Amino acid sequence: MTANPFDDPRLTAIGLLAEAFEGLMAKTAPAFAKAGLSQIDFETLIRLARSPEQRLRMSDLAAQTNLSTSGVTRVVDRLEREGLVERRACLTDRRASYAHLTDAGCDRLKEVLPQHLADIDAWFTGLLPEPQLEALLDALRVIRDVVRPCATAGVEHAEVRSG
Repeated sequence: MTANPFDDPRLTAIGLLAEAFEGLMAKTAPAFAKAGLSQIDFETLIRLARSPEQRLRMSDLAAQTNLSTSGVTRVVDRLEREGLVERRACLTDRRASYAHLTDAGCDRLKEVLPQHLADIDAWFTGLLPEPQLEALLDALRVIRDVVRPCATAGVEHAEVRSG
């Protein structure tokens, strides 16, 4: 009897990860829509909110969000028109600029955050006992650091500046 080549556990692993991710995005999308945000809008705002001085170089923001330079420019342009983000020139490098979270952007995040956290708890973190969740987070970091090493781009620079 020949083994079925389609029963490879690697296919199961990537399939489960994709199904879980897509399912989580579908469960969290209504809270974003209610706040007038897309998934990428929220990701951009939360990355800025969690960064030192609530700002990132545009190039680092592009790297963190896995968007092209033009893609992140379009997102920041839209968020800037809504008053949620503003661009600020870099004082030490005229070629660079920062995306900075505004007070309105912070308020919008505070509006959506309680429901988003409840959704995360209901559909993700709350489903797993603490040791299982910690193991999953550790495993996800290992994978993320290999497949998206730029996911924390700019954090080191900001720590050096403020340290």
